[in-house]
Amino acid sequence: MAVLDITDDGFALDGQPFRIIAGGLHYFRVHPAQWSDRLRKARLMGLNAIDTYVPWNLHERRRGTFDFSGILDLAAFLDQAAAEGLHVLLRPGPYICGEWEGGGLPSWLLAEPDLALRSTDPAFLEAVEAYLDALLPIVLPRLGTRGGPIIAVQVENEYGAYGSDTAYMERLYEALTSRGIDVPLFTSDQPGDLAAGALPGVLATANFGSKATASLAALRAQQPTGPLMCTEFWNGWFDAWGGVHALRPAEDAGAALDEILQAGASVSFYMFHGGTNFGFLNGANDKGAYRATVTSYDYDAPLDEAGDVTEKYRRFRSVIGKYEALPEEEIPEAGPKLPPVAVELRERAPLFAPASLATLGTAQTADSPLTMERLGQDFGFVLYEARLPAAGPVTLAFEQIADRAQVFVDGQPVGVLERERHEHVVSLVVPRAGAELRVLVENQGRVNYGVKLADRKGLIGSVYADDAVLTGWSSRPLPLDELSGLEFGAADGTAVGPCFHRGVFRVERAADTYLHLDGWTKGVAWVNGFNLGRYWSRGPQGSLYVPGPVLREGENEVVVLELHGSRTMTVELRPVPNLGPTEL
Repeated sequence: MAVLDITDDGFALDGQPFRIIAGGLHYFRVHPAQWSDRLRKARLMGLNAIDTYVPWNLHERRRGTFDFSGILDLAAFLDQAAAEGLHVLLRPGPYICGEWEGGGLPSWLLAEPDLALRSTDPAFLEAVEAYLDALLPIVLPRLGTRGGPIIAVQVENEYGAYGSDTAYMERLYEALTSRGIDVPLFTSDQPGDLAAGALPGVLATANFGSKATASLAALRAQQPTGPLMCTEFWNGWFDAWGGVHALRPAEDAGAALDEILQAGASVSFYMFHGGTNFGFLNGANDKGAYRATVTSYDYDAPLDEAGDVTEKYRRFRSVIGKYEALPEEEIPEAGPKLPPVAVELRERAPLFAPASLATLGTAQTADSPLTMERLGQDFGFVLYEARLPAAGPVTLAFEQIADRAQVFVDGQPVGVLERERHEHVVSLVVPRAGAELRVLVENQGRVNYGVKLADRKGLIGSVYADDAVLTGWSSRPLPLDELSGLEFGAADGTAVGPCFHRGVFRVERAADTYLHLDGWTKGVAWVNGFNLGRYWSRGPQGSLYVPGPVLREGENEVVVLELHGSRTMTVELRPVPNLGPTEL
């Protein structure tokens, strides 16, 4: 048993004074075969706990259907943490932020037009409680009060940055405690949001990256007694497409950590190990301009994206050693990497080929375009098709695009419209009456922070051809969960429009590597059916992390969906990443 208690001036574990030194490690951003390695390195840095969100939107992708297998096997992850001697701070949401698609809220909530997220709306609370009913049978046996590793559970996440409805927070508290959560509960907010996000009788903690003394003072002003804790010590930061790769010097971050520990406070690193937004699971921000987060979640964390020790790891370990006893084991060396491999993608399957579309998704017809949520789809693309009634010049105006639309007429590209750039209109010459209009829309990631969480995807509202509303639409969901039905043929000539490219390579011994896509424009890449995530020449990220366990000895497959075009048919596997420039 490991029972955490809250005292007037700190924490006690099994009756003894205890300081939490934890680190963020999200099981769903790390290949399951690598969990034990990351957990061991957490303990060796001096951590006594790990902190993880729980992504509701992955565990319940379809309402009423739950998945706790593979990379979502929370029970196995918690058990491995316990085996490593680490406690756990569990942050089950329902909202998690985390630069994660939709902040972890399932997209099917948005199929109900009037549902109010993160509120006492009965429809929202009913969905939350069904989620907790599925989650807590995994959690309850692993609480510290029952001999497990979980010593504390968070209520919501940074709610003060979103609202101030205490009744909503009280309902979540009741939902957790009535289902058997009997370890300490806590909230976490930025210093300026503490009053709005706090819940009377529940431990408040603060999130910050610098100005530790002032931030802890703000926490103490809000909460006169009890532990001081920084639940998210922002030791790095995330990247957005079109920006730069964020770095925070180890010396600067180490000094801030020292300030926190010198004050007697507990701390959790955000992040200890960031991992990767595999697939389509990156989030986005929209504070007047939409900006999607990149695939890598390296975060300039103490462990890099491949789980290797960094200078920041060593610096933090040294600072922690001033206040707590450190393990005596040696710090591990960097893990093995695959030798460089060039892979020629010699086979091709055009996305718009009838055989490709038939295997990837089934179209629905309606007078207007259907949003992704109305199609019952969470991630990926939607292909919209309609007929243009007359030949000649026309201006197409889209009421709302979420998030990026490629426009084609009779198979020829005529324009790209981006939400990020507030683009809505394309002018063109229609070659004939009845010409086929195709609009391929990419969900680039739902907003994960702030008041715009109800971020529906696809073509939203009407499409106008000059002043007339265009009707008679086909909407085809393309989630790209399964590519095995694609029919590849030899690549000959230039591919027009989005196209899948395939190549094979051989590996003598599997190891981590990075897929570099120099000369490619924008798209998605898979290795052996595992979706590595998005690439984009816009940068900053120029490579995709390939976990060693995804590879196999012998023949392996790379598939790349290129949305535009490339000046090469080759990709390269290299032992080092390209996360991009650190300044423009």
